[in-house]
Parts: sequence; structure tokens; C-alpha cells
Amino acid sequence: MDIEDLRTFVEVADAGGVSPAARRLGVAKSIVSRRLGRLETDLGVQLLARTTRGAALTEAGQVFRDHAARACAEIDTARETLLPEGDLRGRLRIAAPLTFGPTHFAMALAEMGRRHPQLHIHTYYSDRFVDLVAEGFDCGIRVGYLPDSSLIARCVGPIYGKLVASPDYIKAHGEPASPDEISTHEALMQGTEAWQFVDGDTVVTVHPRGRFKADNGIALVAAAVAGLGIGWLPDGLTAEYVASGALVPIMTRYPPPAAGIYVVRPPGQHSPRKVRVLIDLLLECFDSAPELTAALDRRA
Repeated sequence: MDIEDLRTFVEVADAGGVSPAARRLGVAKSIVSRRLGRLETDLGVQLLARTTRGAALTEAGQVFRDHAARACAEIDTARETLLPEGDLRGRLRIAAPLTFGPTHFAMALAEMGRRHPQLHIHTYYSDRFVDLVAEGFDCGIRVGYLPDSSLIARCVGPIYGKLVASPDYIKAHGEPASPDEISTHEALMQGTEAWQFVDGDTVVTVHPRGRFKADNGIALVAAAVAGLGIGWLPDGLTAEYVASGALVPIMTRYPPPAAGIYVVRPPGQHSPRKVRVLIDLLLECFDSAPELTAALDRRA
């Protein structure tokens, strides 16, 4: 029984079909189908029922999927113990934010590729919330506040932000003096998030409302500059606009608490060495490139 056949079956089971699994694995659909057929022949059972919408696990497939996933994890762990120290192979799938990703994390990922020529690195940049488990990612880089989840997280750096608005918005609508006044203003948001502010020893949570939403921080900065509302935005995106006067910090008596840059991975007892190496490399890159750290954690 081939380990790649097992790994392919797990990918198809988790992705829900041959085509999405092929995209995850970076191989042709014909190769995926061939591996599945070989595995089913070895086992003497049908693991997947092919449909026009994809592939569904048979009863045998449901039983076998967890065993196959554990076997793949054990093999990966065994391979890591045999590799020379620092040598990485295989594939690393990373979900990274589109905001800050290409400018602040891409250089670390490129350096990882340079140091480990046998490692395949597949990075997907998007500001949408990515389900690491369902979409088959080894880890993700996330910026901000982490909601409670079963994911395992490691903070690799801080990130600060502030509440800002344009002079035109302030002239037309005024500015909130305290967190409880935010509900009377147009807020620029990614979705239905909550905003937090520090009031002495207390963290105050508010739920803003607004008509302009975008899943990208740069788009929200543009909306703030255009005078569409107030925005809770990272300093790394607003610094040049604040310096030029296009945006003005507001409600400065109630600063937002520091957020973080995190590497998150699916739950499991074993942390893959490739993920640990990525964490160390991000820490190294931020330490050796102070201008990146300054852009992320600059405070007024």
C-alpha cells in the first residue's frame, strides 16, 4: 500500500471530490483517480461513491479515512526524525492574508523556499476567513484578534491600530468622544466584527454599524480617506495618511488593545517541523527587518 495513495484518499475525502483534491495536491485529476483505484484494489472495498457533484465516502470509506489520516501523520513524523537537521521536504500549504501578506510575509516564505529547495511551498493570499481543516492547509498566518477555536496558535509579533477618520468626515459628523458614541457613527468594517478599546484597566467591546464593508484593509483605508466613515485600522496601513493629514486619529483616550500576528495550525499532538521552521523564520525576519516591525507595530 503506497503512502501517496493514502494521502490522496484523505485529500479527496476532505475536499469532497477528485478535482478539488487534485488542486490541493498540485497534480492532474487522472493521477488522483489512478491512486484511488489502486488503493481500493489493494483494500478490496469501495471507499468513495463518485457522483456528478463530487465524491462521497462510503461506509467503509468513513471508517478508513481516520485510520489513513493517522497513518499519514505517523509516516510524516517518522520521516522528519530521519531527515538531516534543518532539511525539509514535501509540501507546505499556507493561507496568508492579502492585506500585509505580500508586503510583510512573502519575503519570509521566499527565504524558506531558498533554504529548503526540496520543500514545495503553496501560499494562498486572501482576506476571507479560511477553514484550515476543511480546505486542507497545514497552517495559516492571521493578523488581529483570534477568536476562540480549536486551532493551535503561536504569536510571532504584535500589531497595533487606531480609530481614524478623514477631516471632511469629522467636519460633517463630528467624532465619537467615547466608545458608547460609536454606534451613532458610520463604521467601516470587514463584516460584523466587534471593536475593543482600553478604558483604564477595562477593555470595552462595542458593535459598530455601517453601510460600507470590505474584506480588505486597503479598501477600508480608501473609504476612510474618502470620508465614508470611521475605521479601526492597523497603523501599518494608515501611517502615511495620518502623517499627511488625510486621516486623523480620533478617540485617542481609548486606544485599541494590541493585537497580534499569529501562525495557526489544525489541532493535533504533533507540530510538523515545517510549521515550526516557518514560525522561527517569521520571528527571524521581523527581528532582522526593523522597518517591517515598525510598520506593523507603530504607535502614535
